[in-house]
Amino acid sequence: MMDRRELLSTAVTLGAASMIGLESVFSKEQAELPAKIVDTNISLFQWPFRRLPLDESATLVKKFRTLGITEAWAGSFEGILHRDIAGVNQRLAKTCELYPELVPIGSVNPELPDWEDDLRRCVEQHKMPGIRLHPNYHGYTLADPKFDQLLKLATKAQVFVQIAAILEDTRTQHPMLQVPDVDLSPLPDLMRKNARAKVQILNYRPNQLFGKLAKTPGIFFDTSRVESTDGIAKLLKGGAGNRLMFGTHAPFLIPESALIHTFESDLDATELRSLLWKNAERIQNS
Repeated sequence: MMDRRELLSTAVTLGAASMIGLESVFSKEQAELPAKIVDTNISLFQWPFRRLPLDESATLVKKFRTLGITEAWAGSFEGILHRDIAGVNQRLAKTCELYPELVPIGSVNPELPDWEDDLRRCVEQHKMPGIRLHPNYHGYTLADPKFDQLLKLATKAQVFVQIAAILEDTRTQHPMLQVPDVDLSPLPDLMRKNARAKVQILNYRPNQLFGKLAKTPGIFFDTSRVESTDGIAKLLKGGAGNRLMFGTHAPFLIPESALIHTFESDLDATELRSLLWKNAERIQNS
């Protein structure tokens, strides 16, 4: 009899996870879980430096459907380097309208003129529940007063903020565009000043700062950079608790990887529900 890793690996290799059902990879205790998964970390369109196998929106959505991913929060790779952020968010919103699974998450760059209008359009025109930031690519730090102002405005507008801590490992970046990981150390103090703010850190690889971040109310995490079989359990035990959300960083990373790590983690039914969608509901509704 195949173990859970073999079973899920076979299923995703064949593109047939929806056929076998998620119950096949759950333990007996988890067998009553409905097949609902919210992926809080994907991006649409083309990565600027190379083509990715799933960078066509229709292909990516088709993959999600075979894997049982029922909702995906979509930022835009165009938001990394494009200066016309209004156009970036317009194209993102229009593409997401084509697929019921996709929820648009707008880009905002506080280093550009009229960024406040870009935020306003995300909220008022496109009805986006959140925005995504790329401080390292846009040339500012979390200690910059502009970030504090952006956080205040987003909180007032009742939208959450996603910070992409890393997009690509520094070892594989283009030699003419070397971008360090985002320094997250100013974030806990800023969150204490903005007590109602909700911030999700994407693609975070836990380091010595994790304990401080995990103790700070309003900071959420995703699973996209979990690399070991016990990685999710360690994040939960380390304090992430009901602020850890499922995320794949697709199409830059293959979504099967995050699924395998999730179902290898020996979480109980309550923990799985929280990880797969309850915590996503929490950041939107709290």
